[in-house]
Amino acid sequence: MAQSLIRNVDVLIVPEAGECHVAEAQDIHLTDSVITAIVPTGTPPPATPVEVIDGTGLLAVPGLINSHTHSPMVMMRGAAEDLSIDDWFNQRIWPMEVNLTPERVRVGARLACAEMLLAGVTTFVDHYFHADQIAQAAIETGIRADLAPTYFSSAGPEAIDAAIATTRELATLHPRITASLGPHATYTVSDDDLRRTADVARAEGLRIHLHAAETDDQTQASLDKHGVTPIEILDRTGVLDAGALIAHGCGIRDTDLPILARYADRTTVATCPKVYLKLAMGNGTPVKQLHSIGIRTGIGTDGAAVHNTLDVWESLRLLALTQKHQQNNAEWMPLSDTLSLATRHSAAAANQPTTLGVLEPGRQADITLLDLSAPHNQPLHDPRAALVYSVRASDVHTVLVAGEVVVRNRQLTKLDLAEVLADARSLAHTLVDLSQGSAIQHYAP
Repeated sequence: MAQSLIRNVDVLIVPEAGECHVAEAQDIHLTDSVITAIVPTGTPPPATPVEVIDGTGLLAVPGLINSHTHSPMVMMRGAAEDLSIDDWFNQRIWPMEVNLTPERVRVGARLACAEMLLAGVTTFVDHYFHADQIAQAAIETGIRADLAPTYFSSAGPEAIDAAIATTRELATLHPRITASLGPHATYTVSDDDLRRTADVARAEGLRIHLHAAETDDQTQASLDKHGVTPIEILDRTGVLDAGALIAHGCGIRDTDLPILARYADRTTVATCPKVYLKLAMGNGTPVKQLHSIGIRTGIGTDGAAVHNTLDVWESLRLLALTQKHQQNNAEWMPLSDTLSLATRHSAAAANQPTTLGVLEPGRQADITLLDLSAPHNQPLHDPRAALVYSVRASDVHTVLVAGEVVVRNRQLTKLDLAEVLADARSLAHTLVDLSQGSAIQHYAP
């Protein structure tokens, strides 16, 4: 067993309940991929460490988790701007996705993994096509991923069979890869296909990751067409019973809350606040109401085709600000609550609530070390305030995933960044080409 040590580092402590705080001058002891002890600096280690990382002047936080994204969409960054949500899908994104190939997805996923690691993200929860290629990029770069192969009912039974088979394969592929079933949404996947998905999930112990009640307009359209909300569809098809990560949920109605409360032990919601602002989607995820019924809420970026970055620091900052504005209450979403969403809640959204999200013995050694010495963080009256409102991706100094250093002194250790960028630039134009004149789907919820 390999012993390693992060020496003399300040550590963000995120308790199950109560205020987050920073423990100063600590040593973090690691054995292979697991944290074994966090003790005051200078406490003798149980064995001579193979590697010692000097954490002097740095703050250790749990590796960030991107709770919902479509990582290869970095290849469409900046190619669909200033559009309504209908036109964003129908005039840009779904016509562009006709151009997807395994190679283009892999190249995009490598760029996404590089961007996330350099920003302190150690796990991403993905929902996209050619998920086997995303898995290979994650394995190569050293990041952790939960992958949901996307499918529409319009693609036909064989495509759904293939996506489910890919989920099964990914679930046993690598220790850092987990997998979920990935029906796209309640308005693009039929009730029968959702029921089948739920049956597979229950039988095989899989989780379901899908979009639902993304906007209030979607919810109203569902009521007008079917007489039920998207959440009621998830209930009657067994998706909630099987266990689900719901992306967005901005259109969740008060009448949906008692339904969701029955499944609070197996339901999480991912919120991506920048997207709701940019696409004018309404009030955003009803975080306060969800928390009142015990639903955990993780923080994500969605795809960079709309979010423009995969920067979770940006997302958590916008979440705190938009929630205060939504509730008209400056005391709502305080620092500790925001940090809990970015750590413990996001670990639940990644379907790993007991292994990720906290720096404590027994947890996976997914650790981000931050340098808060830059002018935008100084003077440092409260490190928690800096984490929520000041920190930038460029403050990330060192990153470990499963105890392995994947970013050292702001440099990737397992990737040639210049090569990754060159590959993405060489292929990006092929992905945003609209000359095909078709689309993978039509947005009309």
